[in-house]
Amino acid sequence: MQAQMLAPAAALVLWSIIMLLWTAGTRFPAMAKSGMDLKNAKPGGRGQDLEGVIPDKVNWKSHNYAHLMEQPTIFYPTVIILAIMGAGATDVLLAWAYVALRIVHSLWQALVNVVAVRFLLFILSTLALTALAVRALAATLFADPGVLA
Repeated sequence: MQAQMLAPAAALVLWSIIMLLWTAGTRFPAMAKSGMDLKNAKPGGRGQDLEGVIPDKVNWKSHNYAHLMEQPTIFYPTVIILAIMGAGATDVLLAWAYVALRIVHSLWQALVNVVAVRFLLFILSTLALTALAVRALAATLFADPGVLA
């Protein structure tokens, strides 16, 4: 069950890279259209500097990519803990639910971005992650060391 438990994490890593590429693929043309010259850009520029310079809808992809670098950072170790301790089918299902909800959240934020719906998707994914975290804690607190020896 370890491989099945790690698959959702691998899928979310790949999705994060897709969002990064989507961000770049929309930002660079928008920057060029706005008249920005990357060759003469001030040193130390950051993505936040593009707020108000390029269209909001273009920046939404970047905002989502930043979100994928936040909460999922605690999803990954949770999945690893469960894979090491011996994940069950419920753990795998919860991990896939988390990933599916994060992908839907990404698409919603990048394309529509109505905050009420986005927030609901975030809460649902957080509930799945919370259940995973509780299961990881239980798996480690109540592990029988004699079984692993």
